[in-house]
Amino acid sequence: MRIACPELWGVMGRLVNMVNRHIISLVFNAHLPYVCGAPDAGEGERWFFEALSETYLPLLAVFDRLEGGYIPFRLGLSVSPTLCHMLRDERLQQKFLEYTDKQIEFGLRELERTEGRKEQQNLAKMYYDRAVDQRIAFTERYEGDILKVFDHYQRKGKLELLATGATHPFLPFLAPYPEAIQAQMEVSIAFYRRHFGKNPQGFWLPELGWTPELETWLRAYNFGYTVVEPHGLVFGKPFASRGTFFPVKTPGGIFILARNYYAGEMVSLMAGEEVYRDNDRDAGYELGVRQLGPFLGSGGIRTPTGFKYWNSASGRGEQPVYDPQKAAEKAVEHARLFLENQSARLSEAAKYMEGPPISLCAFEADEFGRFWYEGPRFIEALFRLSAGYREIQFMTPAEYLFKQDSATFQTVIPELSSRGSNGYAEMWLDSSNDWMYRHLIRSLDRMIELAERFPDDTGLKERALNQAAREILLAAASDWPKILYTGDSVEYARLQIEEALRNFTTIYEALGSNYISTEWLTNLEKRHNIFPHINYRVFRRKR
Repeated sequence: MRIACPELWGVMGRLVNMVNRHIISLVFNAHLPYVCGAPDAGEGERWFFEALSETYLPLLAVFDRLEGGYIPFRLGLSVSPTLCHMLRDERLQQKFLEYTDKQIEFGLRELERTEGRKEQQNLAKMYYDRAVDQRIAFTERYEGDILKVFDHYQRKGKLELLATGATHPFLPFLAPYPEAIQAQMEVSIAFYRRHFGKNPQGFWLPELGWTPELETWLRAYNFGYTVVEPHGLVFGKPFASRGTFFPVKTPGGIFILARNYYAGEMVSLMAGEEVYRDNDRDAGYELGVRQLGPFLGSGGIRTPTGFKYWNSASGRGEQPVYDPQKAAEKAVEHARLFLENQSARLSEAAKYMEGPPISLCAFEADEFGRFWYEGPRFIEALFRLSAGYREIQFMTPAEYLFKQDSATFQTVIPELSSRGSNGYAEMWLDSSNDWMYRHLIRSLDRMIELAERFPDDTGLKERALNQAAREILLAAASDWPKILYTGDSVEYARLQIEEALRNFTTIYEALGSNYISTEWLTNLEKRHNIFPHINYRVFRRKR
């Protein structure tokens, strides 16, 4: 009798270990658009400060507590190169500390103002203590290097870091311009290697925008898998016979996992519970001008403080004070309901398929903290509760895929799909933002032309060409058309698009006339200093 090879026994052992286990995979996309750095903290910088103080630092605190309590946890995290750059930018780090110092100063004022109102004063003290603790954690525990902490948890097998496009563009719209996709991926991979010292396995599609043409690029750059919206898989060719709870593979061998739509809807409904904090009501817009102190901007402009005293029931015109203890208890209850719901769905799905199904719960990282204050506590409760459920196991996407027999995967080409309204790219192309694409496409053509026309230039001309590449990458970010579509911060988004395209056009015309202002270029390099090691030749056509 022949003995099976050791490799086969290894695969069989891994599969046996997963029998009757309900596999849940959490994947977060951590991304913010590039902040250009005006002398005064603008709207974009405020987004960065809020995300760092309300999402990234609280999530790291969750990881620290879980590790300290020997609670197992696994999740995937896509960190965009634009966010990576901002997290390492010394000027932004200093401005974040100044923002935190403002919160500390404002907290002392609030402790005096709320004297005699116990509930509000307790909240003021909570926010004051939080700001102090975060300043200490950022400067001393993490030494100002959040990416180093992410890498620490990746090396310990707790996090799986995914790559994404260099400036988080909506890739289906770049498909007719292969040089643009090539540039986005090559710059991103180089950035990932420089920060994390290894090649990424997974690729997060910005805005989950998928089109079949992307398969060629994912394969060319050696990515193993990606995530799509469930309807992209359901309407794929051919139909995904095992639904959205099991991976498929493309003809080129790229593994495709589908986001669990109902998990996302469930979290959205939970986050709207009245007991949770109302994130829209901030003391910066409710107190008198004289009471705002450090948060009164130049010209008497009000700015948010992070001090929020009301729960979500206040939207009905009532004034119920936020109770953090009740909100924390509700977050734990919701975590239990979430696990039970996912377990029940996976049990039902397992009846109709071979192999262990997976619930891939993909979210924007900002949904936990910045937009749902109790979100990090919910995540912590998920892992703590799951430790008591023998049938539930959290895995990263790559970990799950490694434990499967890929020969059993159905070959499917997913349909064009995206996140956002109606799920077919509407958010990134409608009457609110269509004007920008004719300018972006013309500039892409010109960038490819420049890369072909000046293949071996050095010195000042090479600096100008590299800056032109930066500007065109920044103009292609998916954030700007999305903001124009939603109607929030429209002027800010329009300014970012127009400035990047104007800078590119100035460089293009300067190269055509063979005159470049060294002073102007140097100032632009200081303001838009992202991708310091970029090589404009990433836009050259492949021979």
